[in-house]
Amino acid sequence: MEIFKIITLSLSGILLTFVGLSRLVNPLKTYYKNSGISLHKDTNLLNEIRGLSAVMFLSGLLILLGIFLPKFTFTSFIIAILIFIGFAIGRVFSMNSDGKPNKQIMQGIFSEIILGGLNISYLILAMI
Repeated sequence: MEIFKIITLSLSGILLTFVGLSRLVNPLKTYYKNSGISLHKDTNLLNEIRGLSAVMFLSGLLILLGIFLPKFTFTSFIIAILIFIGFAIGRVFSMNSDGKPNKQIMQGIFSEIILGGLNISYLILAMI
């Protein structure tokens, strides 16, 4: 069970930390490379993107803390579930409202659902 915890929190935390930091530092390049989205130098849009990216980055760091601080493990899983399932719900809602996104974004949706599911699974198994 300990290995499942470490792997799940590591994957979740590293992904959010890396993606959050990449989008925070260089959103124009990162969005195009990872999502196929070409952004323009719109100050307001970039401000929104960097704000969300900082939340992703810091959430990733907090999730990683749960590996090393046993008292913080439960909180780390809750943060991971909130972030990954929240993104997945928003993206599914968008697919129903706006249409199907490109292949790269669809891969992101599946990753979010899988990581969200792994985090939920750990908490359920830990309670049994």
